[in-house]
Amino acid sequence: VTGCENLIMAAALAQGRTVIENAAREPEVEELALVLNKMGARIQGAGTAIITIEGVDDLSPIEHAIMPDRIEAGTYAVAAAMTHGDVLLEGCRPEHLEAVISKLRASGVTVAAEAGGVRVKGDADIRAVDIVTQPHPGFPTDMQAQFMVLACIARGQSIIKEMIFENRYMHVPELGRMGADIVIDGRTAIVRGGAKLTGASVMAA
Repeated sequence: VTGCENLIMAAALAQGRTVIENAAREPEVEELALVLNKMGARIQGAGTAIITIEGVDDLSPIEHAIMPDRIEAGTYAVAAAMTHGDVLLEGCRPEHLEAVISKLRASGVTVAAEAGGVRVKGDADIRAVDIVTQPHPGFPTDMQAQFMVLACIARGQSIIKEMIFENRYMHVPELGRMGADIVIDGRTAIVRGGAKLTGASVMAA
């Protein structure tokens, strides 16, 4: 996503026409195009696989309220699920988290849209779910680690496949220090749930 956003910003002030193919379709890319267009840029197709940008000479300052962070919201949702909490994620946009919400519900977590946000209620019996990370609107790779932790305490075995980035399981050895039972086979992580996690000295890579 970051690479696509950097290209959009550079092309907005470049001379001539730029076409980005196989573009990232995340909401953040759409948000960037929205902001730049409000500033005077000419960007079409944000949110699709092809983005077309006509360069302009300059951009004008504007005021803009940034959209809620879907990964931050998803992280709090998993925390609520793990702790059997009842949390209202104010400002959360459920349309940005459809794949995450679907997996939370499959895990036995109650997720409901309310006025002003999304309410997440953890259940005492978290069920195992399988996950495959995919480009948006599929399950986001940036939520893979959080769901792996949820899988550690779930009932049953979860299979997680990381299809976006290689070497994305650097957190697994650290979870092992805390008592997690995880086996890695290439891009696949097999998580045997029911672990009793305990405090340990760990490293955030």
